[in-house]
Amino acid sequence: MLRTLKDLFDSLVAPQAAATPQQEEHRLQLATAVLLVEVMRADTETGPAERQAVIAALKSKFALADDELARLVELAEHTARTATDFHAFTSALNAQLDEGRKLRVIEAMWQVAYADGHLAAHEQHVLWRIADLLHVPHGAYINAKMRAKAAAGSG
Repeated sequence: MLRTLKDLFDSLVAPQAAATPQQEEHRLQLATAVLLVEVMRADTETGPAERQAVIAALKSKFALADDELARLVELAEHTARTATDFHAFTSALNAQLDEGRKLRVIEAMWQVAYADGHLAAHEQHVLWRIADLLHVPHGAYINAKMRAKAAAGSG
């Protein structure tokens, strides 16, 4: 048992090998997908419109085939169900994206929230928390919300 604990500790503190660009891209894709799925899951009445908004957002951000998108969304849904917080996902985005690209992710999240025609309070809370973890300025966060709302025809 002591050996197992030592192995676990060593794996936590040992420096990890540098990730390849392909591994970094996969990490970015999954982190983005999980955050989009979290907004979808925040609504108690998840419908096909929100799922389509997640897929559309991922399709516009990443050059993936339809089957790859389906697998990514499936993996993101599983990962979101088992995740305990947003830190791993927002850290991946903070490490790889500039402010403009993070803002586009936030706007895509707003589009998912507005996809079904209404904004649930929990969706708004999840978005606020993620935007804060991504260090998106409040004014930019509100502008992204307004653009998504206008695009959805809700205002």
